[in-house]
Amino acid sequence: MSDAELAYNKVLLKLSGEALAGDNSYGIDPQIISGIAREIAEVVAMGVQLSIVIGGGNIFRGLAASSAGMDRASADYMGMLATVMNSLALQDALETVGVKTRVQSAIEMREIAEPYIRRRAVRHLEKGRVVIFAAGTGNPYFTTDTAASLRAMEIGAEVILKATKVDGVYNADPHKDAAAVKYETLTYLDVLQMGLQVMDATATSLCMDNDLPIVVFNLTCPGNIKKVVMGETIGTIVKGGK
Repeated sequence: MSDAELAYNKVLLKLSGEALAGDNSYGIDPQIISGIAREIAEVVAMGVQLSIVIGGGNIFRGLAASSAGMDRASADYMGMLATVMNSLALQDALETVGVKTRVQSAIEMREIAEPYIRRRAVRHLEKGRVVIFAAGTGNPYFTTDTAASLRAMEIGAEVILKATKVDGVYNADPHKDAAAVKYETLTYLDVLQMGLQVMDATATSLCMDNDLPIVVFNLTCPGNIKKVVMGETIGTIVKGGK
């Protein structure tokens, strides 16, 4: 398939840790992660340069531990280690389906992952490898949303694909409110001013400053990653002026 048929040639996929748990409250569901790997493999085979940032909420949530009395920095570092575990699990699932993968960690742990080096990450992508960015930014007080925005800009991604369990951004929780209205498009300022749960304020501001669009879509519907990179209108797109 030629690049001309793709709406996006270089993308960063942001996955929540909870997405890997499926219907479980904790851990990694092998069927879920295998399904995600197969979808990613299909997109990579189309010639898309794809990188990934994964959260760690299915294993440990630093903010929750901090609110329960743990030192915030220590809790955040533990959360970063949870993202490394998820990254290694996804790497294994991807390589099982034949996708060449590299994990780059913002916290050095050479025995299991490369250190994050921007130029090396870009070169991996050019060679058709999927790069998984682990351990967030390597700093406490920053979320994996912010890490996704930062890494996307560093590698020159054209869009952030924010995978969720709903088919876009709503003005209320669609699982709880049948009258919830879905937004087709939003501006960065809309997200910030209305306090919508797209990405945190720091991540959204980074995207706004660098005019990096965010597409929020439902990961649980098979084929949606492919649809987004092909330019189909699904989910909600957050970008500059309407």
